[in-house]
Amino acid sequence: MKNPGPLFTLLAGVVLAGGIGVVNLATGTGAAPVAGTANAAASATAAPPKTSETPGAPKTEAPQAEAPARADYAGRVTGGGASVAVSVRDGHAIAYLCDGKKIEAWLQGVTTGGKLDLKGAKNSSLSGSFDAASVTGTVTASGKTWQFTAPTAKKPAGLYRAAPKVKGKTAKVGWIVQPDGSQVGILTTDEDSAAAPALDAAAGTATVDGTPVTAEPVSGLTGAGDF
Repeated sequence: MKNPGPLFTLLAGVVLAGGIGVVNLATGTGAAPVAGTANAAASATAAPPKTSETPGAPKTEAPQAEAPARADYAGRVTGGGASVAVSVRDGHAIAYLCDGKKIEAWLQGVTTGGKLDLKGAKNSSLSGSFDAASVTGTVTASGKTWQFTAPTAKKPAGLYRAAPKVKGKTAKVGWIVQPDGSQVGILTTDEDSAAAPALDAAAGTATVDGTPVTAEPVSGLTGAGDF
């Protein structure tokens, strides 16, 4: 028999080469990368783009309405029982509280940034704030305190006053004409206080103690009345 050495050597080489190929296929070390695979993986793991929104950012509040330099207001206190009128002109204000019977108060003071701080006789006072639509605040007179919100008043609504003669002595009258046309006022003399006679707001006149009297409007809008 011929020597089988070379044949066995050849067969061993073939088997060894085949085994290496199988190992390469199993481990993937011999496979060429598929085009686009690396790019797709990178895109899948990339961080999402940032947005311009900032969670939790405070919202911007709408600017508050500015207080007018000149304005007139007339209304009623909360719960009724009394009326109040306020006129503002160029940093000053005058107000009148009246229940049409006994309680009344004239108040004056300065305004700053839409704020009111007015004082009157017998510890009466008024504090509050105003804008182009209304005035809101608290008024104290005759030991009582009321809250109020009064809308703007257009003539003939508003505040009026007069200084007529009653039995030869000077008296004083205050009227508040509401935007709905209703009115309230007090006539004060040295002896007593009583409901004021009716005011013709359109004509600006009233009859006091049988004598025609001209009522003076107190208005920030028209510049009438002595602040």
